[in-house]
Amino acid sequence: MENQVESSLIVGPDDPVPAGEATLLGLQHVLAMDVYVPPIILAGMMAMGAADSTGLLQSTFLAAGIGTILQTCFFMKMPVSQGPSFVPLGAAAGVVMASGGLKGNGMATLLGALVVGAIVLVLLGLSGAFQKIINTLVPAVVGGTIITCVGLSLIPSALNDNIFEATGNIYQNIELASITALTLLICVAISIRFPRVQKLFKTGSIVIALLVGTLVSASMGRFDWKSVADSAWFSFPQRTMLHWGISFNLTSILTFIIIYAILTTETTGTWFAMGAVTNHKITSRQWNHGIIGEGLSCLVAALAGTTPVTGYSTNAGVISITGVASKRVFIAAGSWFIVLGFFAKLSAFLAVIPAPVIGGVFAIITVTIMLNGLNVIRQQQTGESDLYIIGLPIILTLALVLLPSKVTNAAPQMIQYLLGSPIAVAAITAIVLNLLMPSRHNKLA
Repeated sequence: MENQVESSLIVGPDDPVPAGEATLLGLQHVLAMDVYVPPIILAGMMAMGAADSTGLLQSTFLAAGIGTILQTCFFMKMPVSQGPSFVPLGAAAGVVMASGGLKGNGMATLLGALVVGAIVLVLLGLSGAFQKIINTLVPAVVGGTIITCVGLSLIPSALNDNIFEATGNIYQNIELASITALTLLICVAISIRFPRVQKLFKTGSIVIALLVGTLVSASMGRFDWKSVADSAWFSFPQRTMLHWGISFNLTSILTFIIIYAILTTETTGTWFAMGAVTNHKITSRQWNHGIIGEGLSCLVAALAGTTPVTGYSTNAGVISITGVASKRVFIAAGSWFIVLGFFAKLSAFLAVIPAPVIGGVFAIITVTIMLNGLNVIRQQQTGESDLYIIGLPIILTLALVLLPSKVTNAAPQMIQYLLGSPIAVAAITAIVLNLLMPSRHNKLA
């Protein structure tokens, strides 16, 4: 099984890639990640004006870029990309509004809580405790289950948020998503059928699919050229901590320490997924260094004036499709994000790629993540208890994705954070069941 995973990679994590090619492939990851969506949603929740919204978007790009380079080069030392999570958005807006809103002390209080939570993550990694927790609680069958649930939890978002419930005519949305997905599949099929052109069509499949989808959307009048034309070419991020200030509130800090714990659970699933697609066993040292890098990435995000940037699971699916796992490509992706933090017009261009075009690619990416998790599980000799350790988290993942919003909104605030993170609930369930029911002790880490 290991050989099958290894043979699917055209370029390994440490293999050299020419600078020009790495730059293009790094952009491919940026296009597939949909990083601009969480800050846009948060800006809407807090009723931000144009200047504040633009500043939040630029800060998010900048933090994602710095975090990606920190993790890939210095801490996790795996092909890992950082991006904003959806989990903290409700809590972030709640803290801001409860502390006087944007015109009061709201953002300063939020950034204070985010700084403290990030420092706690760094201390956890420095203590060496994180690796011991993972090694004790997450054997291979649990790790494979978490990876599977990561992919499974993203599928409804790819289909609903990006296609069925996205703005625009639903039939046009389905058409755009289908054309984009079909283009991606054709590229992969060509690369398999004709090995001589594999490098072009497999490694560039996502860029080609997004380009075709964008061109088709432009022909339908679905691409907003005006917002691109109206945006500035270049600007410094204006809404950092220097603008908002910093303030500390105990309730907000405790809230975000809990949210950071949930985010860490999600990130663990992302790292497992990346380890599976690159056929890499994560070492004890990497676990601890990775959580330090995660904390520093979130600290950079807070200083930049935005919500936490954490490990992004989408990139594992991109690697599965393209076969390129080079760390140089991820460094290039991080560099692109930093450029986007200053190059406002390019940010505007990426932000107006229609959601159905992204959804067509995203749907396939999520399935590849899920299948990688199932491949990890398939390598284990599962017993009767393992069927429940695997099955119940999958059921809960689907249940939380399909849970009506009125049920979530009626729950206490802390419970709402958990209900909003199917991956965290699935991971906790798999870990608890593994402890309560007889199981083997072969570890992933």
